Amino acid sequence: MRWLLAILTIILLVTQYRLWVGEGSLAEVTRLKRELAQQQEKNSALERRNRQLLREVRSLKVGTDGVEAKARYDLGLIKDGETLFIFMDPDKAENGKP
Repeated sequence: MRWLLAILTIILLVTQYRLWVGEGSLAEVTRLKRELAQQQEKNSALERRNRQLLREVRSLKVGTDGVEAKARYDLGLIKDGETLFIFMDPDKAENGKP
């Protein structure tokens, strides 16, 4: 009877070890769920960025309005007869005076 109790105790300990520490343990499952959630957030952000870039590409292919807007924003280009105004934040002025 003692041998049976010892064997059952050993089996119980082995199964508990796998549950708490071994491969597929609760801790590992929790870690993997956390990593999965983080990766899904990254994927969602990248999908939003891809949709934005796709809209931009379509806009640039369709007409000159997209190209003009991109040139104005990225390169600071202006048309003939336009006046460019640059507003500076006094707190961020180079001379350090407010």
